[in-house]
Amino acid sequence: MNKRTYLARNSYPTRAKSPWFFLVLLLLSSATTFAAPVPTVEDIIASLGLKQDQVANLERGEIVALEISEATEKELAMGLGIYLPSPPAKLVAYFKSGALASIDPNTIAQGDVQPKSDADAFKKFDFKFKQSDEAKSLLNAASSDRFNLSTDEIQSFAPLKKNLAAADNTALIAGVTQHYREILLQRWQSYRKGGLSGIAPYARRGQEASPAKELRTATVSSKLLARYYPDLYQAWLNYPATLPAGAEEQFYWLNRKVEDRPTAILGHRVLQTSDAGSLILARQFFVGHSYNSSQLIVGCLPYRNGSVVFYAHRTSTDQVAGMGSSLKHSIGREQMKDQMVKNLERLRSASRSF
Repeated sequence: MNKRTYLARNSYPTRAKSPWFFLVLLLLSSATTFAAPVPTVEDIIASLGLKQDQVANLERGEIVALEISEATEKELAMGLGIYLPSPPAKLVAYFKSGALASIDPNTIAQGDVQPKSDADAFKKFDFKFKQSDEAKSLLNAASSDRFNLSTDEIQSFAPLKKNLAAADNTALIAGVTQHYREILLQRWQSYRKGGLSGIAPYARRGQEASPAKELRTATVSSKLLARYYPDLYQAWLNYPATLPAGAEEQFYWLNRKVEDRPTAILGHRVLQTSDAGSLILARQFFVGHSYNSSQLIVGCLPYRNGSVVFYAHRTSTDQVAGMGSSLKHSIGREQMKDQMVKNLERLRSASRSF
């Protein structure tokens, strides 16, 4: 099977994902002060080992690929950099305006989760009438890759299925939606209390999938974060450890269309920003299906008369493991890069107006 045929038959979550969506949301905060000196673009270029021709391409405004090694068989990793002739302050102001929110057309609904939230925080998450098949599938969920659920979560649908045995589609969808909201609340509460250690694994027919281990590996693999922001790195790795002074955090949920299916996503983001630049960390610690977890790191630093934006994206998915893994990774990276490049091109186009 050639690459074109394989790509036509398989839809990886990287195609539907929009890293810039998280960048937009994360920059909706006021400026704070870094606890340590901010690295310069030259520092990052030296650490990444970019060659002279790559630096020249970057200065010409070309999108430059950054070398990021994948840490596991399930991981897809990609990094890109771009120079924009706008200073960080103007880019941050543009991001804060929310003008880039429309860059992710696959987002159906979204919301924040506050420290004392209950299930009502997810009241805008629901399955539509036309998605009744999805709701019915949840009632019959089993240990597989159809849904990302723990063994206890799967078992919790059994009494609900019995109660809804005679229900019409409207009542069934409402019942499943409310139960799923409770699962989202419990997932968030467990992460809030225990961090990565509080994330329940996903039940599979074979070996279970562990988003906790995947996110820990993704963080440990972020060498530049550990080098230049050691306090933030340790707090991110060992959350709920106290964040460094000046760091701001936010929890959010999304309902996004992934592989033509609605999926719930729970995320945690941390932002540090100053006049010298911005650093954003974001992790998706629960994803309803298709992929297991995701982590994003974005840096925006001043350079010459403008800014350089660096970002690294790591996604873990069972879909690229196993037989044919090399080909699957190649296709997955290609799709991830294509989407990221499109997002950068949209940002470049928008930046010309300010």
